[in-house]
Amino acid sequence: MKPLIAIVGRPNVGKSMLFNKLVGQRLSIVEDTPGVTRDRLYAEAEWLNRKFDLVDTGGIEPGTDSEILAFMRQQAEIAIQNATVIIFLCDVKTGLTASDQEVANMLLRSGKPVVLAVNKMDQVGSTTNPDIYEFYNLGLGDPIAVSAVHGHGTGDLLDECFKYFPPEDEEEEENDVIKVAIIGKPNVGKSSLVNKILGEKRVIVSDMAGTTRDAVDSYFENQKGKYLLIDTAGMRKKSKVDDPIEKFSVLRATMAIERADVCLIMIDANEGVTEQDTKVAGLAHEAGKACIIVVNKWDSIEKDDKTMDRMRQDVRRDLSYMTYAPIVFISALTGQRVDRIFDLINYVNDQASLRITTGMLNSVLADATARVQPPTDKGRRLKIYYMTQIGIKPPHFVCFCNDAKLFHFSYQRYLENQIRSTFGLEGTPVRLTIRQKSDKEG
Repeated sequence: MKPLIAIVGRPNVGKSMLFNKLVGQRLSIVEDTPGVTRDRLYAEAEWLNRKFDLVDTGGIEPGTDSEILAFMRQQAEIAIQNATVIIFLCDVKTGLTASDQEVANMLLRSGKPVVLAVNKMDQVGSTTNPDIYEFYNLGLGDPIAVSAVHGHGTGDLLDECFKYFPPEDEEEEENDVIKVAIIGKPNVGKSSLVNKILGEKRVIVSDMAGTTRDAVDSYFENQKGKYLLIDTAGMRKKSKVDDPIEKFSVLRATMAIERADVCLIMIDANEGVTEQDTKVAGLAHEAGKACIIVVNKWDSIEKDDKTMDRMRQDVRRDLSYMTYAPIVFISALTGQRVDRIFDLINYVNDQASLRITTGMLNSVLADATARVQPPTDKGRRLKIYYMTQIGIKPPHFVCFCNDAKLFHFSYQRYLENQIRSTFGLEGTPVRLTIRQKSDKEG
């Protein structure tokens, strides 16, 4: 794996701002509220032609009783264990605090290489703010002056981190990694599922809805393949998104869908498909992503031999535009059927990548048009000349015909069903583009 730099420090010293500056894009939510970054947030960055991963951690509050703050501390500790090198960020404006000293002691105990950075050193020039010298008391060597806002000192900081990177081996191509976004409304168990799969408390789990605010990436490998799990913030109804941090989270979830190969749409078995679920699923469908509908909390449902069939029918009725998506009933809490998800992820990812030759497509087309005549309007009949595939993920087909206006939506759906019944394409939407070709051209 690539080298990993973890940025740690107490809350509100500017870790997220520095993370964004080093990554070169606004990936981490930045607000003046302490404790906004709750989970570890990963991104890839590059320095001196070497790619590395950067992780922004929640602020470490050494002696804390709050449940969320204690979770944040655990998260930071896991990031520290996995890091190649740690950037310990302090704040020159507040000076050296007892909390800084405690975090420094914790880092020294970890035995990992630590680079000390002092943030908010915003003035440029030969005169250094003398307040930086008190940070020598931490016993972590020379502090590097940085300004996360302006970017001063970030090059020196990365140069220092670079010294601890292992020699560069040929890094294997990660093309075989399937990116999986776990999406759904708040509190359906997205984080619990990630934690169950990873077997470590990788994402904060709490019954407070909306605990995961950023989309968080976790690399995972098992005998079935390599996966990047993207746990997204739960998407609420637009009317309820008044908190600016929440707005950011919805945007982040939407971006996570764009990045993903496969979306797991999580639904709470106790509530069934809600209006919000249809919106979330619609985003994945519109983005053309392979989808699996995951009905979670199945362990908490009273069941008879018809319960699963009834639930399946309800889901199919409420998500009628997604009849292609397989449904799996799981419990993230007990682990029931969680293993089956990986077979489905591999399957729908393969289906979304399927290429069909023009010859095979046109034999299906000839068969379909012989069975059901293309529509006519005012004596003019639709003629379909041929069909070809122009893309995958999702499979995208183009139909050339004499008059696009005659190509009714119902007939497009009929053709799509014929293609699906022949080639499968389970778990993936299908795109059909109609191109008009005049008779003279034809």
